Amino acid sequence: MARPDVRWVLLDGSATRCRFLAEMLDPLGLTPRVEVVESRAEEAGRRADLRGSFDLVVARSFAAPAVTAECAAPLLGVGGRLVVAEPPEPADRWPATGLDRLGMEVGERTADLTAYQVLLQVRLCPDRYPRRTGVPTKRPLF
Repeated sequence: MARPDVRWVLLDGSATRCRFLAEMLDPLGLTPRVEVVESRAEEAGRRADLRGSFDLVVARSFAAPAVTAECAAPLLGVGGRLVVAEPPEPADRWPATGLDRLGMEVGERTADLTAYQVLLQVRLCPDRYPRRTGVPTKRPLF
């Protein structure tokens, strides 16, 4: 609400959650600038209207690092950022070689009260990603 200049897309695979989110937009005055999309992230990353069109993707408790990166990278434009909620203790969960396949690089990590890792989209994600629904989880890139 504090940023009326920003357009938001809320993505979720659950019809129930999407219905709830959509019902809350009008009472909050967010209808003109917030869109709710019911879709799995793997499917959304293959949609022409969403692919490469975001400056920022935020993920919290989504999936393992490799799955999160593979699902988010296709949505980001060059220069975009993925911000992922992280466990408080530092760990090397984002290997450069795996991220490079998606056109990403590791950015800064913050760990005050909560921890976040930023990944940078330095070039467009190759068209072969994301793979079919379920494949990133079964055969993670890293």
